[in-house]
Amino acid sequence: MALNWVWIGFFTTAFFTAVWRWCTGDDGIFQALLGAMFDGARSGFEISLGLAGIMCLWLGLMRVGEKAGMIELLARIASPVLTRLFPGVPNGHPAQGAMTMNISANLLGLDNAATPLGLKAMRELQSLNTEKPDSASNAQIMFVVMNTAGLTLIPTSVIAIRQSVALKQGLGANFNAADIFLPTLIVTFISLLAGVLAVALCQRLPIWKARLLVPVLLIGGLLAAAVAALAQLPAEQAAKIAGAIGAAVILGVVMLFLLVGAWRRVNVYDAFIDGAKEGFGVAVQIIPYLIAILVAIGVFRAAGCMDALLAGIGALVSALGMDTEFLPALPVGLMKVLSGAGARGLMIDVLQTHGVDSFVGRLAAIVQGSTETTFYVLAVYFGSVGVRHARHALACALFADAVGLIAAIGIGYLMLR
Repeated sequence: MALNWVWIGFFTTAFFTAVWRWCTGDDGIFQALLGAMFDGARSGFEISLGLAGIMCLWLGLMRVGEKAGMIELLARIASPVLTRLFPGVPNGHPAQGAMTMNISANLLGLDNAATPLGLKAMRELQSLNTEKPDSASNAQIMFVVMNTAGLTLIPTSVIAIRQSVALKQGLGANFNAADIFLPTLIVTFISLLAGVLAVALCQRLPIWKARLLVPVLLIGGLLAAAVAALAQLPAEQAAKIAGAIGAAVILGVVMLFLLVGAWRRVNVYDAFIDGAKEGFGVAVQIIPYLIAILVAIGVFRAAGCMDALLAGIGALVSALGMDTEFLPALPVGLMKVLSGAGARGLMIDVLQTHGVDSFVGRLAAIVQGSTETTFYVLAVYFGSVGVRHARHALACALFADAVGLIAAIGIGYLMLR
């Protein structure tokens, strides 16, 4: 129901804004909105088609892992934490292994791998959602919110963009483009905790238990050690090591699935084909959901509503007497909730306008690396299993986004100035 009213709100706000702009002399506004609608529909279809191949690959490999018993093993390893956060998921259920794989891929910044693994987890969770299959279950809500506020160790794409812009601005190859990864990690951790706590409060989960807190603290300590080690290295070397580790882990998991499957006399080829067929079906199923949300976002942007929202925030901040130096980076965070590509473009514009080594440039990079495309994730994940009622998922995800954006600004002022 929440997505329904958000969708209607985007269109209604955009339409009446366009009417006002037309009355004030903007003759081409309706054509712009119409073009945005068609562009959004085309983008949704193209994204779904591009996702089909990746879905076939990863769900095929996941099916091999299931047949080989490796998904069940991963579920058992992660069960101390997952049983507290997902009490409705039985121990050893394939959903636990799929969620573990998805969280690991997000942690390593492997977006192409994380999405199909997440969709696989959603389908496994949907198999347990028998009472109201068109409404999101508690477990699905927790999982989706964790994805929208996903913890990222190394924002590799942001680092690469900063390095490229720095070279164009004559800063040289020694520019430390990876100096934003520690603030980014801190911000994503705060955002993740905010999202989990929000869902836990809505679902009344008993999360203040040693069985959950000890593994979380242990994982946090390991992450802190990894970050501290990488922080001592030059930017280029740190990025190369992070990329090599991520690729090696994924390829190692693939080889482990294949070798264990062969050792257990599993027909890995047939298992892969069965999973790949499922992946293609999922990619086709999400097309209408993805088109719906991208069209709504497109008309909202084309009508100038995003610009008006930013102007209002700027006026409010100035009226409160607060420092407004962060305002040029704010559009990146607001846009990221709606569009990853749009936020990336805004970040590049900030880097080029204010300088890649400026406070605003660094802050924009942190925001880009520590936020997620919430509406896209909700549309794709829930759409893949036919869930129409997101319940409190959207509110909790947006709360985590807001906390993450505020934390990014605060951490930026603390660490970058």
